[in-house]
Amino acid sequence: MRRPIVVGNWKMNTLLSEASQLVAKLRDNLAGVTEVEVGVCPPFVYLPAVNEALKGSNIGLGAQNVYFQEKGAFTGEVSAAMLKDVGCKYVIIGHSERRTIMAENDDIINKKLKAVLGKGLIPIFCIGETLEQRQEGITERIIRSQIDAGLDGITSDDIAKTVIAYEPVWAIGTGKNATPQQAQEVHLFIRKLIAHITSDIIARDIQIIYGGSVKAENAQDILSQSDIDGALVGGASLDAEAFTRIVQSAKR
Repeated sequence: MRRPIVVGNWKMNTLLSEASQLVAKLRDNLAGVTEVEVGVCPPFVYLPAVNEALKGSNIGLGAQNVYFQEKGAFTGEVSAAMLKDVGCKYVIIGHSERRTIMAENDDIINKKLKAVLGKGLIPIFCIGETLEQRQEGITERIIRSQIDAGLDGITSDDIAKTVIAYEPVWAIGTGKNATPQQAQEVHLFIRKLIAHITSDIIARDIQIIYGGSVKAENAQDILSQSDIDGALVGGASLDAEAFTRIVQSAKR
């Protein structure tokens, strides 16, 4: 059985004192939780401090972004090796905000995936359609395109080490949600795509999670779907009690 995973994406939020307080509460709340894999992704500048605060806990450290080059004259960028060096386990790649606001395309995302996998980190590979694309009825076409381009040239073994996050763009930070049934349909479609490009065994075992205004109040309905293996949580991950309830909802 696939182990559920819940990861908090703090985005550009928290100051150091707030990050420390949040981690302390999460450590207490989630101590002893083994049924669910848990991670948090603070802003870059707080990665070392949060890593130190997480030591001895069951919560993994993640980064919100990465650059695909190993080193060089790339002002403001951070490499996979640097992230690994400060204790990261996960890296979010291709988040809708990076795709839309920062204009990241599939080629850049593919390079980032390869860089992260090459350093033994776990990528959380985000895909999803816009509201316009869903209304046009081309959700599956968009998902297929993002999967094919993002995973191009990546081996089946490395795909098996990847977490895929389906995040309908129209449900990110809007308070809107895909219904549990809508989310399940897309997750099942993604699993079938992975089976086609890898194997039935990898498709069966790969973690596919949902992101898009996941809250404590709706987590149970979403995470109870058979092909939804957890959540990438935005705003609710900044509230220790809400995030804890989401993690508890992911238990199977």
